Amino acid sequence: MSNVSPSGPPMAASPLTRAVLEIDEYASGLGWDRPARLFALVDTARLRTQEPGLAAQLGLDREDAAAPLTPIEQDEIPSDRPLDEFLGTVAWPDAVAGCAMTVERLMLPPSAEASVPEGLDEAGLAKWVAAHPDRQEVRMTVAVLRDGARESALRLREKDSPTEVLTGSDLVPGLADALAATFEG
Repeated sequence: MSNVSPSGPPMAASPLTRAVLEIDEYASGLGWDRPARLFALVDTARLRTQEPGLAAQLGLDREDAAAPLTPIEQDEIPSDRPLDEFLGTVAWPDAVAGCAMTVERLMLPPSAEASVPEGLDEAGLAKWVAAHPDRQEVRMTVAVLRDGARESALRLREKDSPTEVLTGSDLVPGLADALAATFEG
């Protein structure tokens, strides 16, 4: 578990870890049962130089006031499209150094895998998981940079506290792969 103070992520964390924890904290402030959110990650120094008006609007116009990466929330993700299909349509301009997404999901412990009924379609499986007594609600925040760096933060609803956020680069590899693919092509 990463220890995050209420005033923000630890200063020793990498810029990508700091950005992920900043987004996790933002999403936490919005509460649970929210749609997925997509963020562009931009180099803060470059933003101050190339877009000083925007930097000032975001409160990033002072050198000491900002982390190296600034998350900028994008337009709402359409709720009528599967996430992987939507991500397949995303392309980023060169000024974007990386991207991040928060998404809530139901998860089961590995011990429950053996009891999954066979032959369920995706909707049936989702219904079965939602009714399972051992299910856990989790908010995943995953970020990737153009250079391939990855970071994730997981927060369980039942342990919704900044001191209970698990971080790591390989916690949600499928989502990280899908986000990384938005920089290809």
